[in-house]
Amino acid sequence: MPPTTPYAGKFSPSPYNNNDNLHKYHQPMEASYGDMCYHDNSLVSGSLEALIQHLVPTVDYYPDIRIRDVAPKIVQLLTEWTETFPYDFRDERMMRCLKEMSHHLARGDEYSWRAMQQMTQRLIRRLAALGQYEEAIATLNASAAERPAALKTKQHNGQRSDVLSISDDAFILAQQLTHIELDRLSFIGPEEFIQAFGVKDPLDNHKSFFRKRKTTNLEAYVAWFNRLSYLVATEICMPVKKKHRARALEFFIDVARECFNIGNFNSLMAIITGMNMSPVSRLKKTWSKVNTDKFDILEHQMDPSSNFSNYRTALRGATQRSITAHSNQEKIVIPFFSLLIKDIYFLNEGCASRLSNGHVNFEKLWDLAKQVSEFLVWRQVTCPFERDRKILQYLVTTPVFTEDELHLASYESEGPENHMEKDSRRSLRCVT
Repeated sequence: MPPTTPYAGKFSPSPYNNNDNLHKYHQPMEASYGDMCYHDNSLVSGSLEALIQHLVPTVDYYPDIRIRDVAPKIVQLLTEWTETFPYDFRDERMMRCLKEMSHHLARGDEYSWRAMQQMTQRLIRRLAALGQYEEAIATLNASAAERPAALKTKQHNGQRSDVLSISDDAFILAQQLTHIELDRLSFIGPEEFIQAFGVKDPLDNHKSFFRKRKTTNLEAYVAWFNRLSYLVATEICMPVKKKHRARALEFFIDVARECFNIGNFNSLMAIITGMNMSPVSRLKKTWSKVNTDKFDILEHQMDPSSNFSNYRTALRGATQRSITAHSNQEKIVIPFFSLLIKDIYFLNEGCASRLSNGHVNFEKLWDLAKQVSEFLVWRQVTCPFERDRKILQYLVTTPVFTEDELHLASYESEGPENHMEKDSRRSLRCVT
């Protein structure tokens, strides 16, 4: 029989949730059983061979159990798998295995077979929704790629709508941005975070069902952040009159503040990024007409110094509010996504998946699971705000300037101040 440990909590699904309390009230306990090591009743490392031996029946260890006895546990395991990692089952081989398992359960336990059928139906609906979402994103991206010529034409004819003509209510616009954020977050699979970093460990080099890596939805969300930043810059640089540019600046400062209050840190950072782009920041005459006190406060909250310590404090506050929330609005936590990816990346790259003795590093895996599990909670929140389809359509489809077009629009709004800017304008006019 495979070696076992006397500790009941050896495979706790979330040991990291209790580590703080354990350290407070107990002295650390370390023990080794065969090739598996435990710390305070939690598995921290072990060789892959020992884990397989411990979990998989062999000729010498094969419990005399009936399918009826284990069926509920199998259903529970597969339900958690399909709900947490549904994208694994886009592979036809995985779906075939799932159907075969349903067939086996049908012979031993009718109740479990019915539960499997319901689980499979939910999975199919989830995968169908994912396919529709990816098709919609592809259509939007293709449409955006064809926009630049239309944008120039509208600019020349003075016919282009601006965001203030669609909505002049900063709170409403922040609500619609939150809709977009939560919609796109909800389709990011947790496995995409790890897959985004590529194969780095020999542990991942074997052939498997999961060798094909796909990060489409994660990349689409990052692209949305960039689009929003360029949209903000476009809306500010587009107006011919200084007072209109100043009004656009003030409006987006108010939108950013509302995003902060909602807990939508990703849109907040995208807006700040757009306002700090050089074509916008150089508009000194425009900025002189704006009271920047509110903007300075927001910049302070998202200050990158000390590893974004101010933002991390605000994020912890929003997370705590979400935990004790009495409404869906209070549950909203939308992290600054690029920083979240960076944190997971450095955790993944900074710690080896295997220790020097060949053991699987479970402490690293628990930490990764904690980060991703928190994200899963945030993405499941239902946006409580009423949808405004006109505003949503504008935000995701209206044409935006490229970087070169932004610089040219900026120079046309407020002329070059030095020879370098004059040369830049001259070259941009030749190109665009």
